[in-house]
Amino acid sequence: MNVHHTFALGLLVTTLSAGPTLANSPDQYRETQLGLYVDAQDAYALMQDNDSAVLIDVRDPIEIKFTGFATPTDIHVPWLLADREHFNAEAQTWPMTQNTDFADQVRAQLEAQHVAEDDPIIVMCRSGSTRSAPAADAIHEMGYSEVYSVTDGFEGSQLKDGDSAGVRAVSGWRNGGLPWSYNVDSDVAWQPEL
Repeated sequence: MNVHHTFALGLLVTTLSAGPTLANSPDQYRETQLGLYVDAQDAYALMQDNDSAVLIDVRDPIEIKFTGFATPTDIHVPWLLADREHFNAEAQTWPMTQNTDFADQVRAQLEAQHVAEDDPIIVMCRSGSTRSAPAADAIHEMGYSEVYSVTDGFEGSQLKDGDSAGVRAVSGWRNGGLPWSYNVDSDVAWQPEL
């Protein structure tokens, strides 16, 4: 990883983990109504075993730009978006706000891809800690019965020791050797007007 990517990744991790808006939001939780969970390795295995399985990435596009994208992603619709218009000086970051069109945008994508109500749907965020679970519940409330939350997300957990302590480099999709890229498929990339 070059110096620019290391700096950008560090800045992004700080930005997305800092703000009290995300941490204190009542809509953020880990457990889902269905209680269906997979780690990144199991999610990929499920996709290999079942052609009907769908992977949905619910991260902000800025995260994806700097940290990468799982190449077999079928749908990208952010659960939360960085509010670029309101910098929080106390938290030293931009707050995250709810994508109010999430349900409509996901429903449109699921219908366009002819996803059946009992097809496996796998929802992934950065670390599996606050966005994939509420997003999975929102998709379940649309009538889908097999919605999984990826417990270690795309980036996994933080290193606890060493010069890179705090960097998300333990488990997760990217750290598990699963297929990913910095390139985002234009057919999958989130488009706000959808």
